Amino acid sequence: MKRRQLITAGSAAALAACAPKPQGATSNGRQRFQWKMVTSWPPNFPGLGTGVVRLADMLDKASGGRLAVKIYAGNELVPPFEVFDAVSRGTAEMGHSGAYYWKGKSEAAPFFCAVPFGLNAQEMNGWLYHGGGLELWRELYAKFDLVPFPCGNTGVQMAGWFNREITSVDDLKGLKMRIPGLGGEVMARLGVVPVNIPGGEIFTSLQQGAIDAAEWVGPYNDLAFGLYRAAKYCYYPGWQEPGPTLECMVNKSAYESLPDDLKAILDACCRAINDDMLAEYTARNQDAFKQLVETHKVEFRRLPDTVLAALREQAEIVLIELAAKDAFAKRVYDSFVAFREQVRAWSAVSEVPNFQSR
Repeated sequence: MKRRQLITAGSAAALAACAPKPQGATSNGRQRFQWKMVTSWPPNFPGLGTGVVRLADMLDKASGGRLAVKIYAGNELVPPFEVFDAVSRGTAEMGHSGAYYWKGKSEAAPFFCAVPFGLNAQEMNGWLYHGGGLELWRELYAKFDLVPFPCGNTGVQMAGWFNREITSVDDLKGLKMRIPGLGGEVMARLGVVPVNIPGGEIFTSLQQGAIDAAEWVGPYNDLAFGLYRAAKYCYYPGWQEPGPTLECMVNKSAYESLPDDLKAILDACCRAINDDMLAEYTARNQDAFKQLVETHKVEFRRLPDTVLAALREQAEIVLIELAAKDAFAKRVYDSFVAFREQVRAWSAVSEVPNFQSR
């Protein structure tokens, strides 16, 4: 080969080495995936939104850049309550939300987020990971071309913010309250008008009188929204959401396109966020609670026993009726209730005595 040919060939090789790699491959030639994730949360909202950011960052690092996820908050790509449909039809490969928003898709969906007087966060993890709950969840979502993963939990929430005192069941009648899922159905049985609006609209709706009460999460998130400026009383306990599991849903075709190692990384990262988010809320709620009480003079009140008893009675009726009208919901109900009874028997000699002795 002549000297000029050698120079030309060398230059071509150098240019090729410096050229950008194809978007679908890493520097070592391994396939790279660039996904979109839509969520039901405001941008970078504490706990919920920031948890999703941590998930995307963790996926990127754990995969060596092979699984990159761009996050879209509620209304940035799709409205908050259209996350399920967007991921189901492939508009986005991933979504983060709460399954109780999808009761219109399936009667069984709320069981995988929160059930009134149901399981706390620790118990939900037990049922999902080791009690058959996740298998049922994935069987249900497969009908919609989705693969769900538990991916976050706020721990027990508050019963809600109210513009009037609640001293009896009669005080609930006629209230317009933002409360989603099965909790809303239970409240309706006691005369409440349930309204389902995204979190970002709660403060304005309360402040302007469009609603009279609202449940959101708890001190950490409620302080961030400034709900104490829109309602006087905050009631507990969060009977409607004792341990709400959040979900990462993945489009089935997108999931199946992943190699096995990335599937394992996705599962591991969702599990990590599931634990981490609960730890964050446990740490942050106490600080926010102190600030609400001491700085903003919020009155935290316990719902009267008569009100809780009425809510519990109606909750059991709602669940029984739900199971009676849908065969798959009946399977989920049977699994959930059996686990709840077993875990309560154990908690009665483990968790409860320990808590009472503190």
